[in-house]
Amino acid sequence: MRGWPLIKLLPVKTDFHFVKFSKAFGILSAVLVIASIIGCFYPGLNMGIDFRGGASMEVSKPAGQTVALEELRGAVRELGLGDVGVQGIARRGTDVNDGSTAIVRFQIPEGRDQTAVVRQVEAAITGAVGQVTYSDVAVVGSKVSGELFTSGMLALGLAVVLMFAYIWFRFEPQFGFGAIAGLVHDVILVFGLIVLMRLEFSLNMVAAILTVIGYSMNDTVVVFDRLRENLRKYKQMPLREVIDLSINETLSRTIITGVTAIMVLAALAYFGGEALFGFSIALMAGIIIGTYSSVYVAAPIILLWGVKRGGPADDASPVKLGMASRP
Repeated sequence: MRGWPLIKLLPVKTDFHFVKFSKAFGILSAVLVIASIIGCFYPGLNMGIDFRGGASMEVSKPAGQTVALEELRGAVRELGLGDVGVQGIARRGTDVNDGSTAIVRFQIPEGRDQTAVVRQVEAAITGAVGQVTYSDVAVVGSKVSGELFTSGMLALGLAVVLMFAYIWFRFEPQFGFGAIAGLVHDVILVFGLIVLMRLEFSLNMVAAILTVIGYSMNDTVVVFDRLRENLRKYKQMPLREVIDLSINETLSRTIITGVTAIMVLAALAYFGGEALFGFSIALMAGIIIGTYSSVYVAAPIILLWGVKRGGPADDASPVKLGMASRP
């Protein structure tokens, strides 16, 4: 804490009235979710090579020499083959990325001979970066890419279901519905951002969304844990006040965790090149959206549903819409 002076700027105790604005932000979230769903169908996701099919090859130079990634990427793009992906990888047989090896992914237009297109790409690369060695040339057909897309979507759906089961087991059912509403909200809005920014939707992006699901659930569980504790501690306090109190008590932790992660991801987006830019942007947006949903999506559902105060020994009725339980 002492090593980072900016932490001193955070107030020790806050008293923000989050629930007061839950209705307005709920309407905003609904509008954004609907817009994101429409955007996923029109204009639709910008599918990468993983999901549209194409070819990939490994390009390498002798040890000690460097492959110019930007020149390589530019040479393939000039051929007009659609999306092009270039990424430096570790040299075969070692765990060290010395800049001498890269993997190139590109699309093969329908109706064109696959072998002829691969030869054209090899000639363009040789002309741009000099003599190189080509290996592991592979072509991914539309059937395989379709299966990859289906598997990616199933992975996202399974992650949401497992998170719901975890919250259901740990908390009351209404907490589970609140958490899942927040998760679905976060995933849909990240998809909306991908469509809006025309980011390439690839397996890397699926990994980013899965990470967002994990982060969002972690932040929601922290708030819910404090809420459950305060419900037992302040049995006569109106529910809306207990929710505000719980969010305020976890706010500094949420801000520090989120800002730290965003700083790292911003550096990754800037220095990681094109291959990691979309991944980093999706994660940064997901962290912000996940923090927002814990406050204005998950918590308000608990407010509407109501909860029971205290433990098994208490004979308390559900408390709804900020009404305190009667003795």
